[in-house]
Amino acid sequence: MDSLSLIVAIVVVIAFATILITFSTRKGTGKKKKTKNRTQIIREASRKLGQDPHNPEGLSALGDIYFQEHTWDKAYQIYDTMLSIAPAHQEIDPYTAALRQGICALKLNKIQDAFRGLPAAYNINPQSFEANYHLGLACYLNKEYEKAIPCLKKALVINAEAHNVTSTLALAMYKAHHFKESLAFLRRALEENPDNKECLFSMADAMAECGYGDKALKVFTHLRPDPEYGARSCLSAGIIHSRTNQFEKAMQDFEIGLKHQETPSDILLELRYRYAQACFATKNIAQGIVQLREIQVINPQYKDVGQLLSRYSELNQNKNLQVYLMSGSSDFVALCRKIILAYYPKSIVKIQDISVQPDHVEILMNVDSNKWEDTEIFRFYRTTGSIGELYVRDFQAKVNESKADRGICFTAGTFSEEAKKYAEGRPIDLILKEGLIKLLKKVDL
Repeated sequence: MDSLSLIVAIVVVIAFATILITFSTRKGTGKKKKTKNRTQIIREASRKLGQDPHNPEGLSALGDIYFQEHTWDKAYQIYDTMLSIAPAHQEIDPYTAALRQGICALKLNKIQDAFRGLPAAYNINPQSFEANYHLGLACYLNKEYEKAIPCLKKALVINAEAHNVTSTLALAMYKAHHFKESLAFLRRALEENPDNKECLFSMADAMAECGYGDKALKVFTHLRPDPEYGARSCLSAGIIHSRTNQFEKAMQDFEIGLKHQETPSDILLELRYRYAQACFATKNIAQGIVQLREIQVINPQYKDVGQLLSRYSELNQNKNLQVYLMSGSSDFVALCRKIILAYYPKSIVKIQDISVQPDHVEILMNVDSNKWEDTEIFRFYRTTGSIGELYVRDFQAKVNESKADRGICFTAGTFSEEAKKYAEGRPIDLILKEGLIKLLKKVDL
C-alpha cells in the first residue's frame, strides 16, 4: 500500500506540473496573439483607408485603438473625419464619433473645435455622463461659466462619485460670481482633494465676498507663502486688513506679496497700488511715493497714480499741508487756529465756539482790530476736490444763523463756478488751495 500511494502521489504531481506548463504556454501565446491582432487591425484598417479614406470600418478600428491608447492627435483626426461623414454612413455611430471628437479636441486644447462634437453628442444622448461632463468642461475652459454650470450639475447627478466634476463645478460657480452657492461645492472639492490650492483660494475669496472676512483672512494668511497663489493671497489679506483700518498689518501683507517671484503684472501693480495707499494712511508718504513711481515705470496710465503722485509729492514737501489733510481732529483744529491767527496777524482773536464735522471744522470768533470789530465764522474743508454751490449755501445759512458779520471758507481743493457766483455780493470769502498754502507757510507748528 505504501508503494502504491507513492506511485499515485508522483503521478498527481506530474499531472499538475503538466497543467501549469500548458496554462503558462497558452497565456504567453495569448499575449503574442493580442499584439499580433493589434498589428493586423492597423494593417487591415490602413489598407482599407488606402483604398477609401472614408471607409467606416477602417476609421472605426483605427480610432478605437488610438483613443484607448490616448494617442489624442491621431484619434482626433480620425473622429473628426467620422463626425463629418457620419450622416452619409449608417455604419458609423454618430454619438461615439461626436463624443470622442470632442474629448480628443479638449485633450489637445482645441476648445473651439470641441464644440463641433460635444453639443451633438449631448443632443443624441442628454442623459450621458460623458456628454454632460465634457460639454460642461469645454464651456468652463472657454470661460462660459453660466453655460458650464447646468451641464456639470447634471453630470454630478448622473455619477456622484466621478472624479474632478465637483472641483470644476465649484470653480465655475465661483468664477460666475455665485459666491454663496459655490462655497458648499468648494468645501466638497477640498474634501476630495485637500491639496487643490485653486479651490482653497477660491473658497477664501468667496467667503470674503459673502462677508466672512475673518475666516477668509485665515485661509489667505495660510496661502501667503504659496508660490502660485501667494501673491494673490497677500493682496486679498491686505485689502481685508485695510478695510478694517489695520494698515500696519496690510503693509506686511503687501510686502510679503511683493517678494514673490514671477507674479502676474496685474497682481504686482495692484499690490504696489494698495501698498502705497496703506503707506499714505500711516503717513509714510515717502515710501508710498516710491511705490507709485514703480507703478509708473510699468504702466504710467494705471488708475489715478499720476494724480496721487502729484498730490503726495507736494504733501511730502509741505508738512503743514500734511497735517491739514491727514492729521487727526485735534492736530487739525490746532492748525486751523494758527491759520486764523496768520490770517489776522495784527488783531485780537477770541474764539467762541469750535464745531468738528466729518468733512470740515467750523470756528466762531470775535476779531478786534484797531479800526473795526467783527463776529466771523471760519470753515475749513479738508477735501482736495471741488466744493459745490450747495456747500457754500449751507455755509451762508450758518453765517446768517450765527448772526456773524462775515464768513471765510477754506479748501485744499477748488470751488465750482456756481459756488463762486453764489458767493459774489454776499459776506463770504472763498479761499482756494493757493491761498491756503500761502497761510500755511506762515504757520509754525
